[in-house]
Amino acid sequence: MPRFRGRLHDARTATVVGRLLGVAVAVCFVTGLISHYLQQPPGWAVNVLPSRPVWGYRLTQGLHVATGIAAIPLLLAKLWTVYPRLFGWPPVKSVAHALERLSIAVLVASLLLEIFTGLLDTTQWYPWPFPFRQTHFALAWVATGSVLLHIAVKAPVIAAHWRRGPRGTRPADPDAADRRSFVAAALTAVGGVTLATVGQAFTPLKVTDLLAPRRPGDGPQSLPVNRTAAQAGITGTRLAGWRLRVAGPSPYELTYRQLTALPQYSAVLPISCVEGWSQNAHWTGVPLRDLLDRAQAPHDAPVRIVSLERGGNYAVTEMGASYARDPLTLLAVSLNGRPLDHDHGYPARIIAPNRPGVLQTKWVTRIEVLT
Repeated sequence: MPRFRGRLHDARTATVVGRLLGVAVAVCFVTGLISHYLQQPPGWAVNVLPSRPVWGYRLTQGLHVATGIAAIPLLLAKLWTVYPRLFGWPPVKSVAHALERLSIAVLVASLLLEIFTGLLDTTQWYPWPFPFRQTHFALAWVATGSVLLHIAVKAPVIAAHWRRGPRGTRPADPDAADRRSFVAAALTAVGGVTLATVGQAFTPLKVTDLLAPRRPGDGPQSLPVNRTAAQAGITGTRLAGWRLRVAGPSPYELTYRQLTALPQYSAVLPISCVEGWSQNAHWTGVPLRDLLDRAQAPHDAPVRIVSLERGGNYAVTEMGASYARDPLTLLAVSLNGRPLDHDHGYPARIIAPNRPGVLQTKWVTRIEVLT
């Protein structure tokens, strides 16, 4: 069996790159948990999820996607440093060695699959038969657990190569210059992919947004669209005779003219999507709490929002009282100074602070008070 003698396939290089990859995985995991529980909160948290800061989800989901993309060159660099060991012979030397190799196989496979599926999600391409969100969430636990197990197994090696030691006591390291160049190249790749994609969430860098699937400002009314009216089955026939129905202790209905005749309020709020893009916009509409007060809804009651949309995973969404009663949560009828475009949810849509874009229901036709 030929032996690998390439330079930098060593524990010191693997540890240096592994530290960077570990930070990216940790940030990606934590921000992913935030996204998951904002989309699907446990029952006890429904009414207490924070609606502030208004930019909270924009920041965490932007970091989630940015660190996930940044992890790609770091993972490839890490695999390059250790791949000779993956082809060592004999493949299994003992029971402990077999368990170690099994843990590495799970680690590599889960990280590659997690990053690959997450990257395709940013483009809204799902060429697999399983549900993305549930699988991505479960796989995140597997990948993170594998990372922690690997760190525990390799703790003595990591500790021995974490740093070179005080000046004057460091052993000669003929590969130090090459290692610095290798790490610098990996970080340059991280910076490159980040700079070319992060502008979809961090709009001051939108001019460098060359690789991301969304560009701030593109789309009707200068705002991107994920799901168009045509894709949602929204036609002129379905909108004819539209009514907003509010179901509560004192239910009522409103026509579009009656809705727009109510006192209107404006707010600058971001629309922040799970795919990683986000953008501030100027929204005008009726505060949701005013509509709920008119229906005499209890102040601690969550609500269900029903869309005219046909199909889709978010045609019906629920909103806790902390969001429903926030003065910035609007049933919006206007975007950037003009009535909503059909693709943005005409005749009315929900916009709320610190809330995932998939829950900012478009084409709202019914609001139900849940008691």
